Amino acid sequence: MKTKSKFLQLMDMYLAFAKIGSFTIGGGLAMMPMMQRELIQKKNWITEEDLIDYYAVGQSTPGIVAVNVATFVGYKQCGILGGIFATLGMITPSLVIIMILASLINSIDQFPYVQKALRGINVAVAALLTSVIVNFSKKTVKTVINAVFMIISFILVFFFKIPSFYIILSAIAIGIVISIISLKRAGGKE
Repeated sequence: MKTKSKFLQLMDMYLAFAKIGSFTIGGGLAMMPMMQRELIQKKNWITEEDLIDYYAVGQSTPGIVAVNVATFVGYKQCGILGGIFATLGMITPSLVIIMILASLINSIDQFPYVQKALRGINVAVAALLTSVIVNFSKKTVKTVINAVFMIISFILVFFFKIPSFYIILSAIAIGIVISIISLKRAGGKE
């Protein structure tokens, strides 16, 4: 009986991530609102803080952010099998849709309605990304120094076209240095 319940739990995970992967367009950050709704509010599998942490780690590790987040959540819930099922759930819709679109792309991309639909999708994705940025900022920018780092990072990426990879590595290094300094100061006060 335990095996059956484990299988049902894995299938629930697969279907939850397949739903997220099916109904969100625009990549990892655009999936954030749906992940919040499905994983935190409906399933109660993770917390807001977990999701933010998974996104941060997923952004700084190789691979697609949404797939990395799915793997982390699946692993947290059901171990290695959970990570596998969540990952498969996240990528299955994309694989199916890409295969279908690849077979049709040469025949449909010349239609004005398709071009207009794609432009409309881009606007919707931009709105979703803006919402995610505002929510992320509210939850992560808690001090003036965090706000300064966020603004500097934005300027470096947007205006100076510094690859985000370097910004992330720099943020990791700065975070480690700040932690070491804080620990030394706390140790000296005792």
